[in-house]
Amino acid sequence: MTDLSPTRTGGRAARRAARAAPLAQHLRPIRPGLEGGLYRPLSDQGMADIHNAALIALEEIGLADAPASGIAYLTGAGAILGQDGRIRFPRALVEDTIARANRSVTLFSRDRQHDLELSGNRVHYGTAGAAVHLVDALGRNYRECGVQDLHDAARICDALDNIHFLQRPMVCRDITDNREMDLNTIYACCAGTGKHVGTSFTDPAYVAEALEMLHIIAGGEDKWRERPFVSNSNCFVVPPMKFATESCMVMEACIEGGMPVLLLSAGMAGATAPSTVAGAIVQAVAECLAGLVYVNAVRPGHPAIFGTWPFGLDLRSGAMTGGSGEQALLTAGCAQMHKFYGLPGGAAAGIADSKLPDMQAGWEQMCSNVMAGLSGCNMIYEAAGMHASLLGFCHESLILGDDLIGQALRCVRGIEVTDETLAVEEMRAVCLGGPGHYLGTEQTLGRMETDHVYPKLGDRTSPKEWAEKDKPDLIVKASVRKEEILARRAPARFDAATDALLRRRFRIHLPV
Repeated sequence: MTDLSPTRTGGRAARRAARAAPLAQHLRPIRPGLEGGLYRPLSDQGMADIHNAALIALEEIGLADAPASGIAYLTGAGAILGQDGRIRFPRALVEDTIARANRSVTLFSRDRQHDLELSGNRVHYGTAGAAVHLVDALGRNYRECGVQDLHDAARICDALDNIHFLQRPMVCRDITDNREMDLNTIYACCAGTGKHVGTSFTDPAYVAEALEMLHIIAGGEDKWRERPFVSNSNCFVVPPMKFATESCMVMEACIEGGMPVLLLSAGMAGATAPSTVAGAIVQAVAECLAGLVYVNAVRPGHPAIFGTWPFGLDLRSGAMTGGSGEQALLTAGCAQMHKFYGLPGGAAAGIADSKLPDMQAGWEQMCSNVMAGLSGCNMIYEAAGMHASLLGFCHESLILGDDLIGQALRCVRGIEVTDETLAVEEMRAVCLGGPGHYLGTEQTLGRMETDHVYPKLGDRTSPKEWAEKDKPDLIVKASVRKEEILARRAPARFDAATDALLRRRFRIHLPV
C-alpha cells in the first residue's frame, strides 16, 4: 500500500508548506491518461452485433468515390471494386487489418512534457472543431474569428492543466486564401502551445509545404519524423458510405510525410446516418474500418486514431444536438467499440448547443464529457469552448471548461478501496476518545490534495461570503484569467532565428 500523505517534518506549519508545494505528477488527483472504461452502455452482445452489422455493410454495400490512388491501394490489399464503382471489403480483409493495426499510438508534444499515450482506456481531453465565429461572452454576441483568435486559443490551452491537446477549434476567416489559411493555422497553433496539435488541409497540394514548415519548426525532417507533434484530422468519408476524394489524397500525403492520422467519420443521425443510436454507431464503425484498411494499405502500422464521431440531430428541426443525452450515448458507445477492437480511438463530447457559457452549456458539456471519460475514450475532442452546435468558439468557455473537465476526470478516476481509504482505524481513533470529527486528522490533511479536485474559478463560498466579495461573476472571472494568460509571452513561441526563417519562407499573418 502506497502512503500518499506528506511526511511529518515539524507539525502543522510543515504540513501546510508541503500542501502548498506542487504535487508530483503521479500524486495529483487528476492527470492525463487516467483509466476509464467502467461505463458500458453496450452489452458484450450489443458490441458483437454492431461489429457484425458493420462487416455486412462493408461487404455488401461498400464505399463509393475513392480516388484512383485509393482504388489502387485498396484493391491491392484485397478489397473489391464493383461495376457500380463502389469498393467492397471482404470480412477476412477487415478482420486481418484489425489484427495487424497499430494498437498503441503516442501523439508527441513539441515541449516533450505532454506526450499522449493512446491505448487501453487512457483518457485525454482537448479541443477540436471548425467554428466560424468567436463568442464574445461579456458582450453576448458573435463575430467572425481570425488567426489571432486561434493563436490566443492555443496560448490559453497551453496554460490549462486539463486541456491535454489542441486540435484546431476554429477557422481563420480573415485569411481568404486556403493555402495560406492552412499554413497559418499550423503556425498559429504551434506558436501558441507545446502540446500536441491537430489540423486539417483543404487541398492535398498544401501538405508538402506544411511538412516543410513542420520540418523547420522541428529542426529537420529527421527530428520531425522521430517525434511528429502535429496530426492530421481527416474527414476521409462523406457519410453515408462515400469516400471524400480530396481528403483521401490528403491522407495519403500525410501518411507519406510521417504524420499521424485521425480517421474522422462524422455522420448526422437521422440525416447522413441512421437515426437510431445503434445504427449511427454501426455506420461510423463501418466507415472507420474502411479507413483503417486504407491507411494500412498505404503504410502498414501507420499511427491512426479510430475517429467515430456520429452527431445527434433534433428531428423536429434538423438542428444538430451536440449537447443532448443521445450525443453522450453515441460517444460512449463508440468508445466501447474502440475497446472492442483494441484500437486507439477518439470521439466528440463537451459540445454545447447553447450560444453562451450559461447553465444550459454547463449541463450539456458536463453530461457528455463525463460519459465519454467514464467509457474510456482515448481522445475526447471538442471537450471545451464549443458553442452553438460547433458554430461558435469561446475563450472564456475554454477556461471554464478546464474546471469542468477537472471534475469529469475526478469521476473517471473513480473510488479507490484500500485499507487506508476504508479508514476503519481512523474512525476508531476519532470516535473512541478522539475529537469526534475528522477535521485536521493526518489522513484528512495528508490526502486533501491527492484525493480532491478544487475548481480554479468555480465558487464554493457561502452566500454571505459571496455577497461580501461583491457577488463575483463567473464569466468575468474567466475573462480576467484570459487576459492574465494572454498578457504573458507564450512559452511555445519560436526562437528568433526559426521565426525569421518561417516568415521568409511563408506569408505569416500573425504579427511578430
